[in-house]
Formats: sequence, structure tokens, C-alpha cells
Amino acid sequence: MNSNSQVGRAVPYKNWLVKVPEVTIFFWIIKVLATTVGETFADYLNTTLGLGLNGTTLVTVVFLAVILFLQFRATKYRPSLYWLAVVLISIAGTLFTDNLTDNLGVSLITSSIIFAIVLAIVFFIWYRIEGSLAIHSIYTPRREAFYWGAILFTFALGTATGDLFAERLSLGFGNSLLIFAAAIAAIALGWKMGALNPVFAFWAIYIITRPLGASIGDLLSQDKKDGGLGIGTTVTSAIFLTTILALVAYLTASRKDQISLDTSAKD
Repeated sequence: MNSNSQVGRAVPYKNWLVKVPEVTIFFWIIKVLATTVGETFADYLNTTLGLGLNGTTLVTVVFLAVILFLQFRATKYRPSLYWLAVVLISIAGTLFTDNLTDNLGVSLITSSIIFAIVLAIVFFIWYRIEGSLAIHSIYTPRREAFYWGAILFTFALGTATGDLFAERLSLGFGNSLLIFAAAIAAIALGWKMGALNPVFAFWAIYIITRPLGASIGDLLSQDKKDGGLGIGTTVTSAIFLTTILALVAYLTASRKDQISLDTSAKD
């Protein structure tokens, strides 16, 4: 899905610094892979390496802060830096939900509602101040801050929703995967037919790809007795991280996801 056709009504900015990728099929493939890694790698650090939930959260937040600092300092879109930030935010979003559930005893229903409200507030403030939620209108530091804040809470909301469907509602990983895939297909069809606003459709799919990726990760990594295929978090994380690295290397060389903007055009 490409959100190019709806860029909002924000005031033009004299120095364009677009540090986000074009929304192509590669964008969505890497996004789903990153969300899967967010689920499995968090479990890998937490359980396999024995860092525990608090230790995993601390390590992830520190690395995320460093990468986001570098992302904000960058003067152009760098695929490796951008997607590393997405992977780390995916892990952080998973940990936000896990901490609420495991450490504070907050139910998945409550955490889903909390993250949905927070995300709605972020979108509301972002639009009120900037006049656009389109990915191609992100060319100032303030818009980039809104963008990464929104992404963080889409991952947290997606994690809570995915766990809610698979565990609390006892639908299992496979059935949850099919439900989320069907929802994405319906939204994409609505956008294609012109029934849905492109920007709304983009963010709706962005949110739902998180529980989709989590369901894929859990289905592959969890034990067979728990409804998974038993591949394990180590192997699953390695497979998906390797695939992400290969795709990012390809995009870096080919520049197929570079946004081409007319700097004289209005946003």
C-alpha cells in the first residue's frame, strides 16, 4: 500500500529530510518480519539467555535510545538504521505488554484498551499540530518524534491484542493468524476500491501487522503442546533476522525504497 496520494494539509518545510522508506511490498514484508522478531527475540533474551523480563527491558530500552538518537541525527534515510530502530521498537512494544501483564498483573483486555487510547491520543495531537499523519509528510524532527511514538504504541497495542486473541480468547496461534490476515486483506481491498482513506488504511494495517507477526512468531517458536510448531525462539529469530538483513542489504544497494519528493511541492 502506498500512502502517497494523501499527504495532508501541513505547511511546507524548506529543508526536506525524509528519513522513512517508500511504502512498497518490501516495506510490508520487512515490517511483518520485524514484528515476528519482536515477539521471538524478546522471549529469547528473557528466557533462553536468562536476562529476565526486567533485564531484557533495560537492555532493549538502552539500545533503542541509542539507535533512535542516531536516527534523529541522520540527514537521510538509511535502511539499516531505520529498520534496526523498527526491530528494537518491536521488541520494546512486546516488553511493554509483558511487563504490564507479568509484573503488574494487568489483564490483556485492559492493556489493549490502554494502548489503544494512548495511540489515539498520539494520533490526535499529531494531526492537530501537524495537519497530516501521512508517512511521506515526515520531514521535520517534530513529525519524526510523533511518528516513532506512534509506532511504539502500535507495537504495544498489537502485542496485547495478539496475546488477547491467542491466549485469553483461546483461539490459538493459527486461528489468530488467519483472523489478522483476513482483516489486513479486507482493509487493503477497501483502500484499493477507494472506500477507505489511504492514510487511515496504512495505519490500520500497520497496527494489525503487529499481532499478525506475533502470531507467526508464536506459531513457529512455541512448543507443540502449547499449539506451536516447536522450532524454538533461537532458530525462529535467526531465520527472520537473516531474512531482514538480506532484504535491507538489497534495498540499500538497489534504493528501491527511496522516496522521491519534489521539494517545491506542498505537503
